[in-house]
Amino acid sequence: MPGIISSLLKEGVEVVIESGAGVLAGFPDLEYEKEGARILSSRTDVFSSSDVIFQVRTYGANPDAGASDLGLFRKDQILIGFAEPLSAAEQIEKLANREITMFALELLPRISRAQSMDALSSMATVAGYKAVLLAANVFGRLFPMMMTAAGTITPTRLMVMGVGVAGLQAIATARRLGALVQAYDIRPAAKLEVESLGAKFVDLNLETEDAEDGGGYAKSQSAEFYEQQQKLLADAIVKSDVVVTTAAVPGRKAPILLAENVVIRMAAGSVIVDLAAERGGNCEITVPGQTVERNGVRIYGPVNLPSEIPNTASLLYSKNITSFFLHLLKSDLLQGSAEDEISHDTLICKGGEISNQRVREAMGLSPSNSS
Repeated sequence: MPGIISSLLKEGVEVVIESGAGVLAGFPDLEYEKEGARILSSRTDVFSSSDVIFQVRTYGANPDAGASDLGLFRKDQILIGFAEPLSAAEQIEKLANREITMFALELLPRISRAQSMDALSSMATVAGYKAVLLAANVFGRLFPMMMTAAGTITPTRLMVMGVGVAGLQAIATARRLGALVQAYDIRPAAKLEVESLGAKFVDLNLETEDAEDGGGYAKSQSAEFYEQQQKLLADAIVKSDVVVTTAAVPGRKAPILLAENVVIRMAAGSVIVDLAAERGGNCEITVPGQTVERNGVRIYGPVNLPSEIPNTASLLYSKNITSFFLHLLKSDLLQGSAEDEISHDTLICKGGEISNQRVREAMGLSPSNSS
């Protein structure tokens, strides 16, 4: 977004933009130039003239398109963006071999001083909002209850599964549209959040241990737990017209919450929007990037949903990544530091070595002595 350029210029940072990079988000080159950025005609020129590269989805999070960037990196160049560091082992290793310094925004610690940098929450907010609009657009009925001369229109019953940032935004959006909303999450604290938005919390009375990790994310549970969870949730799901699923565990395959035998019991015309599609999906039938149908029930598996609201997503992301970079710059943390939780937790590799311990563990590597 052009508006963040001034904050970089004030710190003595020269900003270069690949020509056309912001056009699809509604930001033409001229707006960047007016703010003081320099427009370069090719991607190669941007890489060759930059010490730091800002990307949305780096090679790890976008392996097909990102592969062409590998040869453009040079030693000690700094890369910041989404990278899927806990699941994209092959891509992370190749990036490390380029001897760059890379920070992954997914691993940003959830602490108060990092809130302005939390791009994951920003994108989840956009995705949760868009998921409900997608469902409303394809569902064959109106969401709110209406009293008309032709009779009463009953409200749509919408179920949200997984009450993180995306789930809470989905609840709020569905409530604004007039749907009857209920929600479920394995974390006990989610009940108050759901009820504060005017939705009903589905309480399964399941015993869980350590349902939430230190970062506020749901922790993976046993296969037996998920089996029991599916059985208890089945009735609530079958009675719903629309289901939005958002449950994900960082670095792992998404848990299955909707088995196929439950989906086929839903009424024909019902809609499922699976926001966990990129991690395999919360619905057993989900196919990432596609829409499938079972017994008249449509299951949507959108990937990179925030890109469908590009202007707002770009606005939020640019503020997050700029705030993160300026924190590193002002505190002399561009090579990471064990003394700073933000830079330490997000630093993935430098000097040809994968230094992040969580990433090394996910890749099956021994602990590093440099972290």
